[in-house]
Amino acid sequence: MAKITIDQNKCKGCLLCISFCPQGLITLSKKLNKCGVNFVEFRDNGKCLGCLRCAIICPDCCISIYK
Repeated sequence: MAKITIDQNKCKGCLLCISFCPQGLITLSKKLNKCGVNFVEFRDNGKCLGCLRCAIICPDCCISIYK
């Protein structure tokens, strides 16, 4: 199973990763990062495919995937 890490302080909340995740494992947080932006969070339920779509589409390179 793959594991995603998200640099929450670099995330600008564009939500592209949410729309591209085929498993729906990335959600918008209600918390704010240091820039005052709602960042995205990874819900690890063991179903991540490791497809890299979220990491590829992220314009700020906030997402890393480990297999």
